[in-house]
Amino acid sequence: MFSKFLWLEWKSFTRSASFGKSLGLKILMIFLALYFSAMFLFLGVALFPLLKESFPEQDPLAIVNRFALTYIGFEFIFRFMLQSLPVMNIKPLMVIPVSKKKAVNYILLKSLYSFYNILPLLWIIPFGLVSILKYDYPAWNVLGWMLGFYALVLCVNYFNFIVKKKFNESLKQLIPVIIGVAILGALDYYGIFDIGSYFGSALDYLYDQPYLAVIPFILLVILYQWNLSDLRKKFYLDRDLKAKSKEVNTQDLGWTRKFGSIAPFLQLDIKLILRNKRAKTTIFMSLLLLCYGLIFYPNDAYQDMPAFFLFVGVFMTGVFMMNFGQFVPSWDSSYYSMIMSQNIPMRQYLASKMGLITVSVVVLLILTTPYIYFGWEVVLLNITAAIYNIGVNVPMLIFAGSFNKKSIDLDKSPVMNYQGMGVSQWLVGIPVMAFPVFIFWLVNKFISYEVAVGTIAGLGIIGILMRPVLLTYLTQRYRRRKYVTIQGFKQKGE
Repeated sequence: MFSKFLWLEWKSFTRSASFGKSLGLKILMIFLALYFSAMFLFLGVALFPLLKESFPEQDPLAIVNRFALTYIGFEFIFRFMLQSLPVMNIKPLMVIPVSKKKAVNYILLKSLYSFYNILPLLWIIPFGLVSILKYDYPAWNVLGWMLGFYALVLCVNYFNFIVKKKFNESLKQLIPVIIGVAILGALDYYGIFDIGSYFGSALDYLYDQPYLAVIPFILLVILYQWNLSDLRKKFYLDRDLKAKSKEVNTQDLGWTRKFGSIAPFLQLDIKLILRNKRAKTTIFMSLLLLCYGLIFYPNDAYQDMPAFFLFVGVFMTGVFMMNFGQFVPSWDSSYYSMIMSQNIPMRQYLASKMGLITVSVVVLLILTTPYIYFGWEVVLLNITAAIYNIGVNVPMLIFAGSFNKKSIDLDKSPVMNYQGMGVSQWLVGIPVMAFPVFIFWLVNKFISYEVAVGTIAGLGIIGILMRPVLLTYLTQRYRRRKYVTIQGFKQKGE
């Protein structure tokens, strides 16, 4: 049965309308896979001698064990960001005598042959062989360590599927996980509970008692059964339809009427954000990335780099602006042709987008005020960055949006979803982030800090005063690109 499933997936791939595009992408991915394979293989061969030379008084295997939890943490983050959930088209299987258990087992077992699971073997196996053949470590002990460590890697594989499914269903379900990780991280940072050392000691004990490698495999079976049970419960065509009917937000948002002619468009955008995963994710990511300043403000290495602090301010106060604004009007791609066929003023449509983004910058600026703990200079730079974002970056992103021709499926997972991404989205990030920082650095270096702050704030104020003129230009721009944009949105599968 598994061979038939593989045959069906191969036929689906080769007969797809996008076979040529997928094939080209896969060729590129093969080159990247070969590159990373070579790097991991080199790491596996060279790691033991390098550690032996750098730390002659310590056991290289113990050093690896000490940092094993950090490696597994990065492995999980890497998989969460890049690894897709195992999928299969189940609709044709519903009308033929194929058991759900076989289909689900195939989906989960297929994930074991993923490149993400093969890559760790390229350093684990050479590392173990070098320790046995060159440094005379006991073969059975090292073998037990290798099996146990790799079983933990596979546990990350299935744990990632569980977390991503929870993330796709509801961001709120991830809150306990995030809180738990944050607490453990804080305890480790302040030296109250060194979880990395305890985890390393457990792996040391696993090396001393290789039969204990069965414990990670038991955990692997538990996670596998968890995924199996969860997927079997969802093996129904109408399950997602039932779930969607419960998530509809029916608020009338009457308070938006005070904004006058742009109120209908504002209501549309707010409902889009509240009802759709990818749009809603922009809110959660904006709040989460407010902590970005904690990485740099306390760090002594950045205290003499005010231009970098401006970069942080532009990023924190403009993160929603960048995540939402650069996809205008792709957010409305599913009904953009309907909007353009109505007697709807384009100027009001764009004004509502700019108004919503402007409000987001102000709200994020208010939320960054606790950074006053690091000094008034930080708050001043954040205010300057917010003014610049409102006056310059908001119109710039709306202008970049006029080049958008790629649609966005709001029902798809928000994780590593590059729908709607085009050349304009990649290029616009350069002037949005780099231009104000470069101007600030230049003026600060050759004139003074105060003049640099005034220059950036002045550019933002000029942009705010010129917004009516800019809005007129943008309106004309969108009108000229209307039919090109509509045609691009129709090509959803390309």
